[in-house]
Amino acid sequence: MEHEVYVPFPVGTVRQALTEPERVARCVPGVQLDAEAAAHRPEGRLRLRIGSSTITYRGSLTVSEPGDGADAAVTVEAKGTETRGDGAVALTLTVRLSPATEPGPGTTLSCAGTVHGDGRLAEATDRSAESAGRRLLDRFAENLTEDLRQRPVPDAGQAARPGVLDTEVPPPSLDPHSDEDAAEPAGAGDPADALDDLVSEDRVPELRAEHAYGPEADAAAPAEAAHARRTMIGRSAEEVDHAPPRGRYAPVPAPETGGTSATLRWAAPAAAVVLASAVVVGRVLRRRR
Repeated sequence: MEHEVYVPFPVGTVRQALTEPERVARCVPGVQLDAEAAAHRPEGRLRLRIGSSTITYRGSLTVSEPGDGADAAVTVEAKGTETRGDGAVALTLTVRLSPATEPGPGTTLSCAGTVHGDGRLAEATDRSAESAGRRLLDRFAENLTEDLRQRPVPDAGQAARPGVLDTEVPPPSLDPHSDEDAAEPAGAGDPADALDDLVSEDRVPELRAEHAYGPEADAAAPAEAAHARRTMIGRSAEEVDHAPPRGRYAPVPAPETGGTSATLRWAAPAAAVVLASAVVVGRVLRRRR
């Protein structure tokens, strides 16, 4: 059987994709791969519909590496046995790749294969088997196109680029004085001179009055800030953190709720004194009469 299919990707990309057995097996329609199978020899189940019947095979697939030539073919071999029966099948498919311009830039896969089988496959007519093979290759090309869009093949230049671990490290020098004789890098000098340049008077800004300490700073700062500074010096960090704010940032005291009771405490004795004085005056007036 011979058949041609089209894939809208360059020849180099399609050729590299066909050398990956797991990708090829994944793109076969109706296949269910085993999770524990090896990547170079995928295994699983394949449901194949021929005519009005469906046959389930269990087998494996291998891909032969193409040669060095630009027109080298890729050979795919598959073997399987029926899950419900004694039949077996063996497929050898040769795929040649060539550039295509119709229906667009891409690759034409020219497939030529031979199938040897018995069991239920032998009962199918040649026309039904050939129709099933052509339909299988057409759907394989569609699945390969979608798979290349979702999982692009790695770039050949990127794969050949050496990694960090592949870079050669020059051997260390055996001369113990080689480091001392090395030329001093430009701009390097005495660290003390560099420190003097950093702390020179023209580079150090003047301290602001509110961030300074001492008698002179207290005189320059406002009276309230100086008083707060003097009261905070000598106190622990915990005391400073928990000390209430002073000055204009001090909290406003809440109004006293006991003002009425204090007034009553003073009014009761006064009323008693007035009442006693009235009684005494009343008795004195009665005696005079």
